[in-house]
Amino acid sequence: MMKGITKIIALLVFALASVNLQAKTVETKAIDTSDPYQMMHQVAEITFARLKAEQTQIHNDPNHLKMIVDEEMMPYVNYQYAALKLLGPNLRGADKQEVGAFIEEFRAYLITSYAQVLTQYSDQKIQFEQAQTIAEDRRVVNVRVEIIDRSRPNIKLDFTLLKNRKNGDWKAYDMTAEGISLLSSKQSEWNTKIRQDGIPAVTKELTELAKKDITFEAKK
Repeated sequence: MMKGITKIIALLVFALASVNLQAKTVETKAIDTSDPYQMMHQVAEITFARLKAEQTQIHNDPNHLKMIVDEEMMPYVNYQYAALKLLGPNLRGADKQEVGAFIEEFRAYLITSYAQVLTQYSDQKIQFEQAQTIAEDRRVVNVRVEIIDRSRPNIKLDFTLLKNRKNGDWKAYDMTAEGISLLSSKQSEWNTKIRQDGIPAVTKELTELAKKDITFEAKK
């Protein structure tokens, strides 16, 4: 059931972590979350730098990729908002503890999914659209990027970022690839199961998926 979205998750990870930059140290505190365009550039830069610098650790223990994703990517993904949007109408009357557990396991699932996809990295390049002026009262922005891969046609993606009302920080919560929204796809995938079996059933499935070890596929 979960395989239908793997391609979209792969695109998301490559867009956040495969900028063709020289590896260099970038302090996390320098990331400008007040500008969604700048933020995406910086998150990609620091993630890619760690991938290059920590290849020995990664190949000795592929699960090290989970740590990199957790530390460098997840602080800029609004997984709470995304998880609640995924549940949608299923939130009505839902147990708060069950919802909380779903959110945390959804986060863990994203970490494992992103980390596994990073094993496929092979120097894809990416172009970000030029930064646009954003009105002060605007809370949702789409940032378009294009993934350039010599072995296949270029792919255009639209990342959707949400501005926090309190502190003005931007975080990504959805992505559209080839007209397919990540959130919409997951809603279609999980809604029936949630209605029939409840939120804990999907949470359990996410838990098992999140526990999977990261592996490198043998090259053919």
